[in-house]
Amino acid sequence: MYLGKGWQPLYRRRLASAEGILDELLADGRRIWIGPAMGEPRHLTRTLTGCLTRYRDLELIQSLSMGELPEDWGDLYQHCRLRTFFVGPRSRRAVNSGLADYIPIYFSQVPKLLRQEGPLGIDICLVQVSPPDEHGFCSLGISVEMTKAAAEQARIVVAQVNPAMPRTLGDSFLHVSQIDHFVEYEEPLIEFTYDERSAMAERMARYVSSLVEDGSTIQVGLGRITNAVLRNLEDKKDLGVHSEMITDAHLHLMRKGVITGNRKNLHRGKIIASFCLGSRELYDFVHNNPEVELYPTEYVNNSSIISRNHQMVAINSALEIDLTGQVCADSIGHRVYSGIGGYVDFMLGAAYSQAGKSIIVMPSTSPDGQKSRIVSHLTGGAGVVSSRSVVQFVVTEFGIANLHGKTIRERALALINVAHPRFRERLLLEAKKLRYVYQDQILPPIFEPLYPGQWETYQIFPSPEGDQRVFFRPIKPTDERALQEFFYSLPDQDIYYRFLSAMRVFPHRNTQAMCNIDYEHEMAIVGTVGEIGSERIIALGRYIVDQKSNMAEVDFAVRTEWQRRGIGTFLLHCLCEIAKSKGVSGFTAYVLASNRKMLAVFHKVGYVVRSVLEDGVYEISFRFDEPADVCFTESNDGKT
Repeated sequence: MYLGKGWQPLYRRRLASAEGILDELLADGRRIWIGPAMGEPRHLTRTLTGCLTRYRDLELIQSLSMGELPEDWGDLYQHCRLRTFFVGPRSRRAVNSGLADYIPIYFSQVPKLLRQEGPLGIDICLVQVSPPDEHGFCSLGISVEMTKAAAEQARIVVAQVNPAMPRTLGDSFLHVSQIDHFVEYEEPLIEFTYDERSAMAERMARYVSSLVEDGSTIQVGLGRITNAVLRNLEDKKDLGVHSEMITDAHLHLMRKGVITGNRKNLHRGKIIASFCLGSRELYDFVHNNPEVELYPTEYVNNSSIISRNHQMVAINSALEIDLTGQVCADSIGHRVYSGIGGYVDFMLGAAYSQAGKSIIVMPSTSPDGQKSRIVSHLTGGAGVVSSRSVVQFVVTEFGIANLHGKTIRERALALINVAHPRFRERLLLEAKKLRYVYQDQILPPIFEPLYPGQWETYQIFPSPEGDQRVFFRPIKPTDERALQEFFYSLPDQDIYYRFLSAMRVFPHRNTQAMCNIDYEHEMAIVGTVGEIGSERIIALGRYIVDQKSNMAEVDFAVRTEWQRRGIGTFLLHCLCEIAKSKGVSGFTAYVLASNRKMLAVFHKVGYVVRSVLEDGVYEISFRFDEPADVCFTESNDGKT
């Protein structure tokens, strides 16, 4: 019942002290909800914990403890027990020692659970709110998530009224008439900042950035790595936000004009979230800001709502992933580390979004470097948070693996190739034992540096259909099938030009050798179109160094429909730059005299080109220390 501007008398009548009202309300067996995370009513929680030993069988419910609840429950277990929907640093010890309970559940389903009769009927709900506005509405501020549902369902609601709590918009309000008791107490809100970014996190962030397109709507999960990823999106344009939480990294991108929401098709121009996790600067930013709206998790985390955002990109971390793509994100073996939260909600939402993507980002090893996080099978007791059918992109500091629509063999190879090099050979042996891959499957030799990502580049080529963008990069072991498809797409004449023989088949044993190279004495660059991990190869250039002469034999081919656009010339110049950087003296090539297009490419290379014709085949050579604007052609009859 809303009272318009006549709410003040009701508010004054319901004012109380924390000690007095809790002493009045608490009794053995009560179930108490405590507002979670940064919105925890710390004054109420401190008062509550100070009197727990006076009661028996109290049950405390919270989704994420960041404030005043004890880390060491000691003898408190005789008086109360914590139930939590997410295990944070303050509840982890209690849960894993059996003194507290963890409820694995999607955050989108928690409000529905709270509203059901029976299992989680809340007697007392402790929340923190902003002071009432002129109409008598208090805002849950930076922590709406499932607290609004708890307050609406609870038998009694006690609110700490804190002027430090910002007034956020959206569905964050409780009217004075919905709150039974008010405790006025001003204190700083809990703040949270991440550690300094690491070089490893920066590498992963760059890979993730390559997957996020301008105009995407993003969700970023909890964690240091995902926070670094978010900060690395500074070069993007018109990003939108539909996320469980917003942080200072979001604020950073908002102020740089990266996050605008201008291309969102749902809540255009609005940042949608359920809670804030950050500094006072962030809390001040969201105060009365019409660009930011907070809603309960039953809306924000609803996968059907999430999927309505076009180009929805969900970015979350993981603790372990097996070679088939099963993801553990909430436990280390039997030990619960965090929770399910909105993980699956957002991955499913992104999967069903038009042009959506789900990305899992994680370091390749445990913090001490002694254990691979990519494993043949999950550690005993580990929970499968995301099934293998949902996972799309997996990113480590060593690259990107696209698992969507891939076979178990393709998934295993893709994941092995983004694992830490120290563990790749063992992972391959385990994959062979499990019959995931070919028994003769090989891996490239391990040298430093590893995959030379510095040679990745995009290039625009004109065509009658308009400018088309091609991604050029060093070949990877996971390109085997794409390389086979490339060769099979070439007409017989191009195959003959490329191999100087009429090859009909390109079996696994041959193509895998072409994909598993050392990037030092052998290099191959592919031109690709399509999404990363599902690309189609439209061009290939490669060289192999003769270590005696220090000259490299080079060859390349371009798919028929992509010819006459300058791609062959670009590939040759690209290979020249790579070879020069590695100290190679020059190139040699063997070209059929009838292959006039290939000959023309070589004669435009910019070095002194020597061409000797013998039996209908030109042996072409040029050295990198002999630049020239003209070239010489010598035939076997001595004519020049």
